[in-house]
Amino acid sequence: MHNIVEKIFGWCYPLFKKWGFEDTIASYSSLLINIFILCFLAYFIYIVFKFLLVSCITVIARKTKTKFDDFLVSNKTAKYIAHLIPFLFIYKSVPIILNHYVYWESKFGKLVGIYIVVLILWIVRTVFNSLRDYLKQFSRYSDKPIDSYIQVIMIILWVIGVAVIISKIFDVNHTELLTYLGAISAVIILIFRDTILGFVASVQVSLNDMVRIGDWITFDKYGADGDVIEINLATVKVRNFDNTTTTIPTYSLISDSFRNWRGMLDSDGRRIKRHILIKAGSIRFLNEEELQELKKIQLISSYIDARQGEIDNFNINNKVDKSLSINGRNLTNFGLFRKYITQYLENYPGLNKDMILLCRQLQPTAHGIPLEIYTFSNDKRFENYEYIMSDIFDHIFASIIYFDLEIFELPSEGKKVWETE
Repeated sequence: MHNIVEKIFGWCYPLFKKWGFEDTIASYSSLLINIFILCFLAYFIYIVFKFLLVSCITVIARKTKTKFDDFLVSNKTAKYIAHLIPFLFIYKSVPIILNHYVYWESKFGKLVGIYIVVLILWIVRTVFNSLRDYLKQFSRYSDKPIDSYIQVIMIILWVIGVAVIISKIFDVNHTELLTYLGAISAVIILIFRDTILGFVASVQVSLNDMVRIGDWITFDKYGADGDVIEINLATVKVRNFDNTTTTIPTYSLISDSFRNWRGMLDSDGRRIKRHILIKAGSIRFLNEEELQELKKIQLISSYIDARQGEIDNFNINNKVDKSLSINGRNLTNFGLFRKYITQYLENYPGLNKDMILLCRQLQPTAHGIPLEIYTFSNDKRFENYEYIMSDIFDHIFASIIYFDLEIFELPSEGKKVWETE
């Protein structure tokens, strides 16, 4: 390579000297001609290699089954490589063209060398971007923070590249430069603190499978409630359900508490857990006439018959005085209502009967006795889930009157009507 470059650019000066030109004129004339030749050859090499590389990679991408080479084309890797080749030629040619101009040879050589380092890093970046796009095609990688890992690798490469550039500019030995960098490592750590914390967090998030792209998360501290659309080295982007975007520091995912709804989405149902408050004063024992009326409710008719038979046998065998309802065993309107709601839930088509399904009484409060529905809907989609839950409670509110129960409500103040004379 060196011999070829010497033959291309080394003929001008001897020729001008042979023709009798003075040394200065021969030197400057040779320099101008060589610069023109260098520019022409560099551009020619760029055009040729751009055509060859782009054409070859495009043809290969069309014929191969893998999509990786397609992503190399879309990320313009071949174009940047085509830029690199003529600059390598220029880098080799500079010492010969500027042989008699030591100062400018040093300066120009450093500039070309710096550009080559930056160009190499840019080529590596396009390769990694192509690899990222290729891996994200597969479901097992689509939810991994690949961008974070690529960013870390590129930061390391850029640090190395900057070290090489500094060593070229100031003619510092690489070993000495690394020693200096070690001495100022505390400053470097301070500068890249968020990056380091983000990298550690992204690794932990990935290894522990805490968050994936596409997960629905709720992070009250940052007001986030929606789907994860991007996991980067420093931030996690969440598209909220109102179509706003919330940016969360990646490190917060391991330092703070948040809710990931993936388990619910992967399960067989979405939980319904809601209660109403029953006035304690409306709960009472039922008499025979009321039981006969409630038997008309088909869902609990057979239950009332069976249960009342057991209760009557118990009371007769134990000679219970039924002149007072409190004596012996009795059915209550609240107990029958709970049984009715349980039967209603078991017959409701939108619920998963293979999961927990119950209507239970919770600890009494100052506002009444909570009656809680705890079950799971078959449909986990937000709008359908809300419809199912609302439909169930619509029925509960409408049916409670048949059991002579009352729902607790805070008393409302009547509006005052002011009369004017």
